[in-house]
Amino acid sequence: MNRTTLLITSPPAAGPLEPAAPAPALDERLRRAARHCLPVLALYGVLKLIGFSVFMYLLDSAGDFRRKDPRFGGGAHVWDVLASWDGWWYRQIAENGYDPALVPVPGATGLITLEGNSAAFFPLYPAAIRLVSACTGLGSYGAGMLVSVVASFAAALGIYAVTARFGGRQAGLAAAGLWAVWHGSGVEWSVYSESLYVALAAWTCHAVMSRRWLTAGILTFTAGLNRPTAVALIAALAVAALLALHRRQEDSPRPLIATLIAPLGLGGYLLWVGNRMGDLGGYFTLQKGAWAHTFDFGEQSLDVLTSVPVGRFDYLFAYPFEDTIGVAVVLLALLLIPLLIRLRPPAVLIVYTLLTLALVLGSQQIFGNVSRYLLPAFPLFIPLAVRLRTLRLPVLCALLGILAAASGSYAGYALFELGVP
Repeated sequence: MNRTTLLITSPPAAGPLEPAAPAPALDERLRRAARHCLPVLALYGVLKLIGFSVFMYLLDSAGDFRRKDPRFGGGAHVWDVLASWDGWWYRQIAENGYDPALVPVPGATGLITLEGNSAAFFPLYPAAIRLVSACTGLGSYGAGMLVSVVASFAAALGIYAVTARFGGRQAGLAAAGLWAVWHGSGVEWSVYSESLYVALAAWTCHAVMSRRWLTAGILTFTAGLNRPTAVALIAALAVAALLALHRRQEDSPRPLIATLIAPLGLGGYLLWVGNRMGDLGGYFTLQKGAWAHTFDFGEQSLDVLTSVPVGRFDYLFAYPFEDTIGVAVVLLALLLIPLLIRLRPPAVLIVYTLLTLALVLGSQQIFGNVSRYLLPAFPLFIPLAVRLRTLRLPVLCALLGILAAASGSYAGYALFELGVP
């Protein structure tokens, strides 16, 4: 019988003097990060600067702000407008803290029966203003602007990171550009909390998509200290976590822990306000009695959506120019939702977007503000960005540049001076 000897060789094992391949050096990692981040930051920054400059020019040329109360869209300089309306309240909180109370307006019988109170504004943004002010020596205005501007760039990177998963780098760039020119984007560089909230929401969604559950839970907890609409983000995280556990994509308790952590910020603040007011529902009582904000299951939104197209402006809190923009924003959102679903994104994006839209349209409020309130619904950018990725970069930049110039009016001036932001 013939025997064939098979000689099986294997590569020699690494000896003690042969270390494993080293991880990329720090400078190499920084270069990689810069290659990804700098184009996004540059595109967003240039577009915002264009829109911001047009906004400031329109304010100065019209001059109406000089005849208005500094609290309500006025001031001595054009930049003072950026810290009016809600910005005035955030600065008061940063400088003086909270004193939650339900104080009736003597003899009031209409919609507004309570005096405004700073407890209606969540604490994260004013706390950030106070911290930055203490560290830099800036006043509450400068600190508030710095927080918003830095947060807006962080939001642009988060939106880019989420969108790039669907359509690659070009789509991510387009989405970051859309964030700069979207309706309501005038509040991104102002003393408002939107930029900080969107940054937290975008990176929360990215963390969920990357299965970094504890990071997502902490970010959602933090977002809950910034805006009440974080309930949409909390629910989206919970649904994503339950789906991951149901499909056995995770064999650790991290999704469950994240779900338990997520609502503590929002719930904790509401309970603290309620306890200080002596009414556990005090926050909602204040919103209804001092600002006429309440959940009406879409009754007012339907009234506006059926009135504006026929030229009627006899509904509650009517601001014709701002409301017309608001109606266009809502219709655009309704058109984009099926396109987003068609891309079959993760559940966290679908739930977050739908609930954000439902919370905004289901509330009685100043309707013109929907362009600002829907600004956090950034997943709506994704289907548009995926389509825009087919454009050559110079064409894309030119298109976004034109929109940026126009945004100085429809996303800035209309919001602060022709309506109420």
